[in-house]
Amino acid sequence: MYKYLFCLALIGCACADNINKDAQIRSFQNEASDAEGNYQFAYETSNGIQYQEAGNPNGARGALAYVSPEGEHISLSYTADEEGFHPVGDHLPTPPPVPAYILRALEYIRTHPPSPAQKDQQ
Repeated sequence: MYKYLFCLALIGCACADNINKDAQIRSFQNEASDAEGNYQFAYETSNGIQYQEAGNPNGARGALAYVSPEGEHISLSYTADEEGFHPVGDHLPTPPPVPAYILRALEYIRTHPPSPAQKDQQ
């Protein structure tokens, strides 16, 4: 286990060389939690990182943007609530479309439900 963690730490240090260590904070806003637990904060750095989030005890909404080491502009927005974390971004992988024959089969099943006798056999 410790060897695994040590290897991850080494990889993290190697990847950290791509970070602009001279980046400066251009703007920072922080509104701490009020009596109801509402909060919001935002910041922007000189290397193009922008982050903002607002939330309350029921969940949060946020967005971030930056330029990847490959030069790709990354924008991500998200919500987090009792249903989980829901990110949205063009760079995120998407599932392939459902094949037409599967859609037809599901429609057939929906329009032809099993009879009570068939349900008893299962």
